[in-house]
Amino acid sequence: MYDGSSFEANATTELNVREQLRLITAEAFKGRTPGTVVDYATLTGLLNAGSPSLKAVGSTYYLTKMDGVNGWLDELAKASGGTFTPGVTTGNGGTYGAYLFDENGLELEQVMEKGMFGAVLYKHAVDVMNGPITPATSDKVLAIFGSNPSFPNSNNASKHPKPDVQIAVYAARRTDSSDVNGLYFQIKRGLIKLQAAAKAGSEYEKEQQEAIQQIKLNWEKANAATIINYCFSSISTLSGASPTDAQKASAIHAIAEGIGFIHGFRTVSSKKITDAQIDEVLTLLNAPATNTPTVYKFVTEPVAELPKLQQVIDLLKNIYGFSSAEIESFKNNWVSLQGR
Repeated sequence: MYDGSSFEANATTELNVREQLRLITAEAFKGRTPGTVVDYATLTGLLNAGSPSLKAVGSTYYLTKMDGVNGWLDELAKASGGTFTPGVTTGNGGTYGAYLFDENGLELEQVMEKGMFGAVLYKHAVDVMNGPITPATSDKVLAIFGSNPSFPNSNNASKHPKPDVQIAVYAARRTDSSDVNGLYFQIKRGLIKLQAAAKAGSEYEKEQQEAIQQIKLNWEKANAATIINYCFSSISTLSGASPTDAQKASAIHAIAEGIGFIHGFRTVSSKKITDAQIDEVLTLLNAPATNTPTVYKFVTEPVAELPKLQQVIDLLKNIYGFSSAEIESFKNNWVSLQGR
């Protein structure tokens, strides 16, 4: 059992960071409405607001790419209010289907939000676990993971008073509730072990470190499993007969989520995947770390481009040692399938 009696008191900082991420995402989300202009000053203000701010706890690399003139937030603001047509790379982009894209077909709202799952949330969790281990440590990590002591394994607010949020949502989606070795349950067990070992004292440092390694690896695996899920869904949509504009937009929205999920881990320490492997994945997703993205090509040239998404799946499978059965399982949103 997990002792949550001091959870909110111990995790005040982490809950504040979660809230700041929710607020900036909600502001960027407004740009999905055609004709609605998002204010750059408001976005950058939210990036720097709070105690602590997202910028204060996040990776310098990623947060610098987001902020400043011609940064992702500035480009998102420029795209808002306009219209995007895949393959037309002049102008600033705009809405297409239900989403907002820059002129290169990159959905910056998702690159921002999902990227910060790694660049802010995971990085902060690593910083906490690299510090002194106390009985409060597990509460801090649990909160920044996006869950709480009830471990709902679901983001369904109609069924859970305190549903999962942020990266915990995706760990839950990739976990069949009947699979005791699923990623969400592995993270839960790691947190329970970390709390117990911390309470037991410094003589249990070995157990503390085992728990920390379990949490970090399975958190990272949940991130990778979700990228795999989005690659499968985009392949399915864009390889279909005459997909509609709404379907095409949904597919490159999913690819942008995958881009954010992987790019946010770039330069962050204490991870299995290397930055060179991240760069390989980003290049396959047509969003290289240091060059202009061409995400729109998945829509305009699907026959030539979609095989890259299968390459991403294969690469991540090899990096993390996923079995073929696990890869097949990652196609599913288990929270929806099981109605939990």
